[in-house]
Amino acid sequence: MALTLTRKILVRGCFLKSSYPLQFFVTSAARKTVFVSNSFGKFRVSYVLCAYSHLLNLQCFCSSSVQQEKLSWEGSSREVLLRKLESASKNHQVGEAWETFNDFQRLHGIPERHVVNRFITDLCYSAEPHWLQKACDLVLKIQKGKADLLQLDLLAKLSLSLARAQMPVPASMILRLMLGRENLPRSDLLLLVFVHMVKTEIGTCLASNFLIQLCDVFLHLSAEKSNGAELIKPDTMIFNLVLHACVRFGSSLKGQHIMELMSRTGVVADAHSIIILAQIHEMNCQRDELKKFKCYIDQLSTPFTHHYQQFYESLLSLHFKFDDIDAAGELILDMNRYREPLPNPKLRQDAQKPYLISIGSPNLRCGLKLRIMPELLEKDSILKMEGKQELVLFRNGKLLLSNRAMAKLINGYKKHGKNSELSWLLLSIKKEHHSFGESTLCSDVIDALIQLGFLEAAHDILDDMELAGHPMDSTTYKSLLTAYYKVKMFREAEALLKQMRKSCLVQNLSCEMVVSERFSEVADKSASFTDTSSLMDKSDLAESLIQEMREEAALSTIYKLNSSIYFFCKGKMIGDALKIYRRMQEMKIRPTVETFYYLVYGYSSLEMFRDITILWGDIKRNIESGVLAVSRDLYETLLLNFLQGGYFERVMEVIGYMKKQNMYVDKWMYKSEFLKHHEHLYRRLKVSNARTEAQSKRLVNVQAFRKWAGID
Repeated sequence: MALTLTRKILVRGCFLKSSYPLQFFVTSAARKTVFVSNSFGKFRVSYVLCAYSHLLNLQCFCSSSVQQEKLSWEGSSREVLLRKLESASKNHQVGEAWETFNDFQRLHGIPERHVVNRFITDLCYSAEPHWLQKACDLVLKIQKGKADLLQLDLLAKLSLSLARAQMPVPASMILRLMLGRENLPRSDLLLLVFVHMVKTEIGTCLASNFLIQLCDVFLHLSAEKSNGAELIKPDTMIFNLVLHACVRFGSSLKGQHIMELMSRTGVVADAHSIIILAQIHEMNCQRDELKKFKCYIDQLSTPFTHHYQQFYESLLSLHFKFDDIDAAGELILDMNRYREPLPNPKLRQDAQKPYLISIGSPNLRCGLKLRIMPELLEKDSILKMEGKQELVLFRNGKLLLSNRAMAKLINGYKKHGKNSELSWLLLSIKKEHHSFGESTLCSDVIDALIQLGFLEAAHDILDDMELAGHPMDSTTYKSLLTAYYKVKMFREAEALLKQMRKSCLVQNLSCEMVVSERFSEVADKSASFTDTSSLMDKSDLAESLIQEMREEAALSTIYKLNSSIYFFCKGKMIGDALKIYRRMQEMKIRPTVETFYYLVYGYSSLEMFRDITILWGDIKRNIESGVLAVSRDLYETLLLNFLQGGYFERVMEVIGYMKKQNMYVDKWMYKSEFLKHHEHLYRRLKVSNARTEAQSKRLVNVQAFRKWAGID
């Protein structure tokens, strides 16, 4: 745009542009200033009479006529600011670029799409969280007025930059903006965003909530048969990342909900998924759900043994928790059975066809089916599976029991008076592992029982082994004989000595001579020890057995009752579930977080929100008495149900409890839920205009929630 300067030229003056906009200096002795006025976007300079032409040291000429002359301007303020913004961006002067962009907004509003996207892209490359947050704030501001200016690629890039900088809250906001437009970053970028978000507990909370919302949108679009449904469908890897994070941060109940969404969306669970789901079922004590996978995993070939060690670990742990020692023994035998070195084509004719696993009762018409492919194992997975090895170990291509598992097994069989079953199990394990150096297992068990004084149980196992044609060596017999003699059980000692003579394990020696010989053997083996107490050291298995017996026995009853409540709530049989809950109260058994979560789920499935408020009273009493530590998963499901039912006083109570425990609260999710069900609730009604006290109180709570959630 040109600046028109109209004047009478008596002297051709020289004008120099100042660095200040809209101002010029006349080069003269007096250095007089001429200010430029703005009129309708055109800049004009008034007539200037060079009254001081005799003072100007300039070459000039005279003319008898008045001439008009046009001076060239380097551009408007708009163009100047745009060039300045471009220059600052090229020189990576983020602060200067931000100030220039704000100046442009004040004078001309939000610039064109390409300028906005280029500027925000530059902010995305900043390593400072301060500028990334400003980029997010700018996007949210533009979204309210000119959402069409924001390109999807830009939003995807910003969400990744925020997630990489460990800023999960703004990253989730950008993802939710994109989801609101029924679009998402391409799959590889979205996966990277999740990878960074799930590194922290708050990030996992937001990532899991976003995945739940994503699945809801996908299911909605699928029901409408929209072409965009498949474009936003999450894949197996994203589910695995979030589920694995739920395990790491103890959010197993939300993990269970996500597993059900995995079923609803038709996403196939691979080998990694199954291991994670096994851990979730273990944490939630859902043994019946985990047992459904076993038949498909047992038939896998040897190369998969190492991978599925964690599955057997979780299932064996649940058998012990439920005090089902017979099931534990059967599982151990299945673990040790021979596996084919290569996949059997007869068992798996079509490796691409997934199996179906029911969630809840398989007899329910409305039950969900999870699709699994146990043989689908991605080698270069970004998941870092860190399974525990407390009960089941992997050694030399075989699954073996740890001392802790064996101690639980011995204690369980002994507690239930099933010594013969223990003998049979030990014999079966011995046969399977004889070539792998595990033939000492039976003698280790007997020695541990002897060291702890369970002499009759040790003697029973000795007899069972002898009857089975696999007698123990003389050392084990002598240890038991010595123990009998020490506790003055002479009758049992004489009987054992006769048994040893019959088996040709000793000659015609007296009991005292055998015992003396045994002490000499032990002393010779321990000659290197200077401390005499080392002669009485217990084996590792014995120590594990002592620890197992010292620990308070797990209340298997609560696990069984919770399993029944879960079964009935999944089947929408809330009446039967409540009967079990009342029986639990009569038996003075304290309910757990899982108990209340399943009941809330059952009520919610029937839209019985008022009953949830009554249950909330029980939860609060347990919290106040200090016998219940409520997890975020339970608080979140309570909040969502109270919002849906319109119980805002309860909503604010739950939020208060979460604040007391310093729990992060995903305001965006609850804000969306409120707008979904109560967008115009009490929008114009004032407290003074309320008709009843109840309405007035409810209005106060609605306003409190609106203020907390940032709803205008």
